[in-house]
Amino acid sequence: MSQSAYKRILLKLSGEALLGDHDYGIDPKIIHRIAREISDVVAAGVQVGIVIGGGNIFRGAGLAASGIDRVTGDHMGMLATVINSLALQDAMERIDCTTRVMSAISIKEVCEDYIRRRAVRHLEKHRAVIFAAGTGNPFFTTDSAASLRAIEIGADLMLKGTKVDGIYSDDPVSNPDAHLYETLSYDEVIEQKLRVMDTNGIVLCRDQSMPIRIFNLYREGDLMRLVQGHPVGTLVA
Repeated sequence: MSQSAYKRILLKLSGEALLGDHDYGIDPKIIHRIAREISDVVAAGVQVGIVIGGGNIFRGAGLAASGIDRVTGDHMGMLATVINSLALQDAMERIDCTTRVMSAISIKEVCEDYIRRRAVRHLEKHRAVIFAAGTGNPFFTTDSAASLRAIEIGADLMLKGTKVDGIYSDDPVSNPDAHLYETLSYDEVIEQKLRVMDTNGIVLCRDQSMPIRIFNLYREGDLMRLVQGHPVGTLVA
């Protein structure tokens, strides 16, 4: 723990992060690299909770836009997060990182039910814990679920891995002059509509003083640098 700035973190991953070069599903190279980086952080003594989305398989809001009932679509999206969570668990345990999947909807045959006290106990035993199925309720994104779980488990920091280096003033792909922010307040993110994550999730973190750091998931080594206290990406606090 001497090299770690945080005792416990919550890492939010989008389902799209697992796509890699694929148009759909999971790129084995990507999930194994992510698993290795998380495993290294756990081995360094940091307690790690993970929330992963399901957008690489199904996205509830997108399904609703195509005509499927929104509640049904969101339930399908929750199940997609369970698929991703089991895949990440398998990748992590292949490299000897003990991992538990805990689902907000009951699927006892494949993973544990989410119980906060049990989740904290797993973390205290230095098992990585993947929180699946969002909050278990429709109309709430996995961003909101990540904020909720980070607060519930008493994380020191919530991390969100993205495809860019942090929060920019504009889309850095279309605007090369876009400015990368080092720090922002919760209210600045909301008022400027920076859309780095769901507004409900930002508000929840703001109200409970949960700091958020946005970083580039695809830059190898940044996760470890973050838990060591280096100012990687953008801090929202």
